[in-house]
Amino acid sequence: MTAIGSIPEIKYEKKPVTQEQLQREVDYIRAQRMLDSMLQSGLISLSEFNKITLLNRKSFSPALAQIMPEKH
Repeated sequence: MTAIGSIPEIKYEKKPVTQEQLQREVDYIRAQRMLDSMLQSGLISLSEFNKITLLNRKSFSPALAQIMPEKH
């Protein structure tokens, strides 16, 4: 039983990051920066940005893709 207001212990497993995974992360960040620039320049709409972001997440498989929010 935990006290009210206490933070539950988070259990996690350390996993080594491969060079391939690290490269996918870098490639995803680069792609998203380019995409954001296109959005800010008016070259794509917010809807297109979110659709392409979903495709990028599938293509590059960044580690935290499941919890990354959409832009609104």
